[in-house]
Amino acid sequence: MRSDTAPWSLKIAAGAGLLFLIGPLLLIFVYAFTTEERSFVWPPPGLTLRWFAVTWERPDVWAALVLSVKVASVSTLLALVLGTLCAAAVSRTRFFGREAVSLLVILPIALPGIVTGIALRSAFGMAEIPFSFWTIVLGHATFCIVVVYNNAVARFRRLSGALIEASMDLGANGFQTFRHVILPNIGSALLAGGMLAFALSFDEVIVTTFTAGQQQTLPLWMLEELIRPRQRPVTNVVAMVVVLVTFLPILGAFLLTRDGDTTAGAGK
Repeated sequence: MRSDTAPWSLKIAAGAGLLFLIGPLLLIFVYAFTTEERSFVWPPPGLTLRWFAVTWERPDVWAALVLSVKVASVSTLLALVLGTLCAAAVSRTRFFGREAVSLLVILPIALPGIVTGIALRSAFGMAEIPFSFWTIVLGHATFCIVVVYNNAVARFRRLSGALIEASMDLGANGFQTFRHVILPNIGSALLAGGMLAFALSFDEVIVTTFTAGQQQTLPLWMLEELIRPRQRPVTNVVAMVVVLVTFLPILGAFLLTRDGDTTAGAGK
């Protein structure tokens, strides 16, 4: 007889797994409020909001945060354009080497970040391109495109080609068909892909290390502070902000794509 409730042993195992995953993050949140500056002790000797005010007044934190937001925004925009175009080409047309193209598009996210970083640094060096804001953007776009592509190509494959043919038969041009037929059906997938791409770009460390030069994004700032700490609780406050900034887009992407099987014309 099948039961609708899970046994207690399975619930305990699931709870232990969640605690193992979330426990370290909760510790970061707790130590962002600790009164101890130099070392971490448990339980914390006291709680305070002082470090939030200290973090707010740190210009180096603001500079790193602004750079991270700019890089993530431009990388996401670039990924949305290129990832959507690649998805449309692969899913809506047939040509020689289509599967090879699909493999090459998703390859950057499958490779270790250090391999991608070394390859990009070597390419920029051979081309004599100085490290700048744009080298970071290009580095992040390599894996952001993959996220957008995967979301878009899945939605394109569920979109009935008959809808596009009907639109063209009724006199719509290519732009009108894209605006009134295609975009409404793939819009949520693109938005979800963009949110995931922004989250990935915002907290990227390895590729950024090889493409940033002397610039510091927020994750690079955190890495330096862990090596040569000045005020440990400030690092925890910044880490808490990074967790929240990356969690919200991921949650939004999940909510947007969980009903993706209702694409118009799917299966017809």
